[in-house]
Amino acid sequence: MRRLIVHPEDPQARLIQQAVQALRSGDLLIMPTDACAVIAAALDHKSAVDRLRAVRQLSDRHLLTLLCADLSALASYAKVDDVAYRFLKAWTPGPYTFILNASKQVPRRVWHPSRRTIGLRVPKHPVTMAVLKAFGEPLLSSSLIWPGETEPMHDADDIAERFGGSLEVFLDSGHYGMVPTTVIDLTSGEAEVIREGAGSLKPLTIDAWTKTGFKSSRSMPSR
Repeated sequence: MRRLIVHPEDPQARLIQQAVQALRSGDLLIMPTDACAVIAAALDHKSAVDRLRAVRQLSDRHLLTLLCADLSALASYAKVDDVAYRFLKAWTPGPYTFILNASKQVPRRVWHPSRRTIGLRVPKHPVTMAVLKAFGEPLLSSSLIWPGETEPMHDADDIAERFGGSLEVFLDSGHYGMVPTTVIDLTSGEAEVIREGAGSLKPLTIDAWTKTGFKSSRSMPSR
């Protein structure tokens, strides 16, 4: 594993380019986000996505998350109405994962096999955003959790030691959150809180809160 030490607020462009090149080659990348750290893979590399699932020991029913630089790619991956779009615009970027109905263009390996849904998030972290902008396309990701455990990994040396033999690149910014994203399901026409995590549930705008009904759910999906 290449452990690249990056500045958490002003990541070095040459190191970001190394990470991007690795992703284009089908490698797996560990990087920080505004919630917990994640393992990321290029969407078009099926073998990389399969390896991501294998490393995390996830079944094909586990919903991976699309990391997007902004909402411009939304139409290519999800079906949302005007109300849902306004809601997404109000709550992004940030430590939130939104469950959305997948569009027809989305590859089968991305969406949930029985529900045809996808997870989508627009993070707010300088390193993550630098990678996404340099890569130019969304990335598939999963929380950095060791198989058999439930909490995200947050110690950089521990991350490097455990994943050193199975992953190729680690963008080490020196700090990793211990809480995964807040998950909000928008597939039913209402905003249903599936998991309370790093993202605050305080409404960001009155419009987003009143025009999209909120139902609180305590069901906790696998991360």
